[in-house]
Order: sequence, then structure tokens, then C-alpha cells
Amino acid sequence: MKPLLTTLLTTIVCLGLQACQAKVAEPQATPAKSTYFDQTGRDDVLSGGVKLITINTPKGDFKVWTKRVGNNPTIKVLLLHGGPGMTHEYFEVFDSYFPGAGIEYYYYDQLGSAYSDQPTDQSLTNLPRYVEEVEQVRQALKLDHTSFYLLGHSWGGILAMEYALKYQKNLKGLIISNMVDSIPAYNDYAKNVLMPAMDQAVLKETQALEAAGKYEDPRYMELLIPHHYEKHVLRIPQAQWPDPVNRSFKHVNAQIYVSMQGPSELGASGKLLNWDRSKDLAQITVPTLTIGGQHDTMDPAYMAAMAKKVQHGRALTCPKGSHMSMYDDSATYFTGLIQFLKDVDSGKF
Repeated sequence: MKPLLTTLLTTIVCLGLQACQAKVAEPQATPAKSTYFDQTGRDDVLSGGVKLITINTPKGDFKVWTKRVGNNPTIKVLLLHGGPGMTHEYFEVFDSYFPGAGIEYYYYDQLGSAYSDQPTDQSLTNLPRYVEEVEQVRQALKLDHTSFYLLGHSWGGILAMEYALKYQKNLKGLIISNMVDSIPAYNDYAKNVLMPAMDQAVLKETQALEAAGKYEDPRYMELLIPHHYEKHVLRIPQAQWPDPVNRSFKHVNAQIYVSMQGPSELGASGKLLNWDRSKDLAQITVPTLTIGGQHDTMDPAYMAAMAKKVQHGRALTCPKGSHMSMYDDSATYFTGLIQFLKDVDSGKF
């Protein structure tokens, strides 16, 4: 029995050593903390990661604000905020999730937003010019297809789709967060689903204020905050909204917002009224994640179906989430988002 027992023990020990060696040999998906916070060779150290980038436009040169957080040679995410005319500030919730996952990411205020230059020439407020702006930012930040992920939320999702349709050769991955691929589809959902579900007396009064052009009347938001915003934009009582959200709303550039989105909060108009890329998403070949909230201002089923239109897509629906799912269903949002980034990075997608 002793020889047999010795053989068995030897085999178990060898197998154990092989398993340990195999584990040691596995590549690390998340950079070590010392690497993630290593600033060696960076030219933005004294500014805390901030870099002002010169943007060339038909109306001259302007500066846009960006800020880098962390180091990861294979995962770099550029964040495109919504609005148009909002700010990067509401993305600050990412600070609670991305560093722990070792993800390098970039805040960015688009031209006209609070931290960037704010020219008043309305000819600059158009989708093709914004796409070229993003491309100039990418070049300045030295992002490329080996590491560059683009995340667009709301209006930023429109911008991200347009960028991918023109410049996807520069992308490693795309995230379309809380945005549909068609403004007509968005408006149909608002008219046929959201409005009928509202208190009809509230809807009637809201529409009367809109018809009279009284968007600045305090009563307008008094009606919409509890009956629309707290149900479909951010499902937290407004008195408890996180500071980054409040700052971003406070700093919105209303001129840009109204020009592109329109003045109504119950649908879109403005320059984006007829925007529709629903038949073009099949042209997107890079790995793509669509994110929607079950209580969103947009149809969650429609957003999930968009993942099947692109050639390599995945859908994430946040069951507790609304338009700002990164806040009211952050666990689902960031777990799914980080998993997508890791899967693409490791070749598992």
C-alpha cells in the first residue's frame, strides 16, 4: 500500500503545482494599483490629468476641456455626455467604479459646454461638426483601435453612433447608453407610451404651457419633476439627486440644448427632429454594447434590439433604471459595462 500511497501523493502534489503555475501564468486583466496610478511620461501630471485641446472649426479655433483618470494600455474610455449642452459632471459617478476595475477613462466637455469654450455662432451647432470635434479630441489624446472605447450617453449616444459610422477604424469598442437610433422612434414612444401613462390632468396643463411657449414658467418644471423626471429621467426624489447631477443640470447650455433637442421635455424637435440611423447600424462592425433602462424616456425593448442590428452586439437592460441608469441602477449598469470592456479586452466577446 505504501508505494501506491506515495504515488498518489506525488501525483496530487504535481497536479497542484501545475495548477498554481497555470494561475501565475494567466494574464492580469486589471492593472496593478502601482501601474494604474503611474504618471511616468505623462504631460498632464501637474494639471491632474486635465488637458485643453484645440479644436479647428469653420469659425476658427476653440479649446475643449478633457481630463484623464488612470492608466490602462488596452482599455481607454472616452465619455460623451448628453444634452446637447450638458457637461461631463454627471459622469463623476464613474469614479466609484472604473478605478477599481483598472479602467482608464476621459471626461470631456464638448464645445459650448461649461468647461470648454462657448462660442455663440449657431452654425457650429450641428452633428457633422461635433463628429469632427470628437475625432480631433481622439487624435490629441492619442487614442487608437488598440485601446479606444467610445461611450455616449443620451445625445452622446447619437454622437457615438455617428462617429462609429464614419471612424470606426479607430475604435476597439462602442457603448451606446440610453439612446435609440431614431428620433422619430423616440418621439413615437413618448407620444404612445409615456404620455398616456401620465396623469392626464398634468399632461393637459403641461401641453398648454408648451403651446403658449411658457417653458420658463416655474409651473412647467413643477409639473414635470414629479410626473416625468422622477419617473423616467432619474428615479430618485429630486431633493436627493447626487451633486454631480445637480451641477450638470445647473451648467447646461440652454441655447445649444434647445437648438438641437428642442424646448419640450416630452419629446425631441430642433435640428435632430428627423435624425434616424435605424437602417445603418448594420455597418458597425466593432464590438458594441447597448444600455437601456426599464423606466427610460426611451423604449427599453427598442434599445435592446439595437444590439442585434450591429454586427457584434450585446444588450444590457437595467431593470431599476431610467434615463440615468448609472445612478438609479448603478449595480446593473457598471457590472454589465465593466464586463463588456473586460470581455472585449480579453478576446472573449
